[in-house]
Amino acid sequence: MHPAAALCKMIRFPAGKSMRKSGVMKKTLLLAASLLSAAFLMVRPALAGPNRPNGDEDRHYAGRGVTMMMDGDLDGAVAVAQQIEQKDPDSPLGYILEANTTWWRIYYTSANLIDPDVFDVANMDATPYDSHFEDLDRVAIHKAEVLVHNREDLAYSLLYEGFAYALRARLDGLHDRDLPTARAGKKMRGLLLDALQLDPTLADAYLGLGIYNYFVDTLSSIVKILSVFIGLPGGSRTEGLNQLQICADKGELASAEAKFYLGKDYSRNSEKQYDKSIRLFTELQEEFPHNPLWPMLIGSVNFRMGNAKHGEELYREVYQSTAGKNSDVNKAVHKAATEALQRLHPDQKFQ
Repeated sequence: MHPAAALCKMIRFPAGKSMRKSGVMKKTLLLAASLLSAAFLMVRPALAGPNRPNGDEDRHYAGRGVTMMMDGDLDGAVAVAQQIEQKDPDSPLGYILEANTTWWRIYYTSANLIDPDVFDVANMDATPYDSHFEDLDRVAIHKAEVLVHNREDLAYSLLYEGFAYALRARLDGLHDRDLPTARAGKKMRGLLLDALQLDPTLADAYLGLGIYNYFVDTLSSIVKILSVFIGLPGGSRTEGLNQLQICADKGELASAEAKFYLGKDYSRNSEKQYDKSIRLFTELQEEFPHNPLWPMLIGSVNFRMGNAKHGEELYREVYQSTAGKNSDVNKAVHKAATEALQRLHPDQKFQ
């Protein structure tokens, strides 16, 4: 029985008796109202703490920065992040956006951009951007912790702290540092689960949870060792893919990145769901047409499907469209296309 209905039953007057004094009736009704209010609070989790007055506005503006980031305009995304930092210095959101954009800069600088493996893809141990990323991430974590301590907009504050630990795990994973990745991932998991318990509509939380579940289940040999050291909770590959799909469909700020990770996961040898991978990267290309990474990834998946001719055509298109462009993204993708074409045709010169 619903608690409110049970309370109504408890205060129902016995049959055959009447209330002769209005004072008793008023007291009874006041008691009923207070009990019903308590029952409502018990069955509906509160978001615990006042909402921050700039929260919705900050997220709306951060969405513009995410669009720039995923469209290859990293400098524009950083500018948006820094504007949020200046306008709302108590919020971790601007620092999270800037740290995330810096992670992408590191990814373009150090990763094998056509490698299907999501986790171990770096070509160097560190980049010139790592220190700045770590500074931003520490600030984001501190500011989120303060808001959580004050129970201010608690669900989102937990989400933001979880985001910050997710970014830390992503950088450590990019550089193949298993134990730090697992520690940050474990912390992230707890924070995001807490955020969802307070507000089940926070679909962005499923980005971190989906990556975690897929990571833990598909790298089981490493996880067994890490579980001994830090008690790492188990994961589920299927649940991870489902959670990433929820974020891709319903996420407010993390939808595009969820599609990126899903596309990468589906293109791995453990999945080989190439049609799904191409569909996701095509959606990203349509949504963010100025980023040459998406056609590059579509070309890479075509090679894995055995469509070498179409894959090479896409590599050549990317090679030509990025030639002479000076943004970090265009230079990185042009370099990757050049190296891919050079491997295919070692007798030809590509610049």
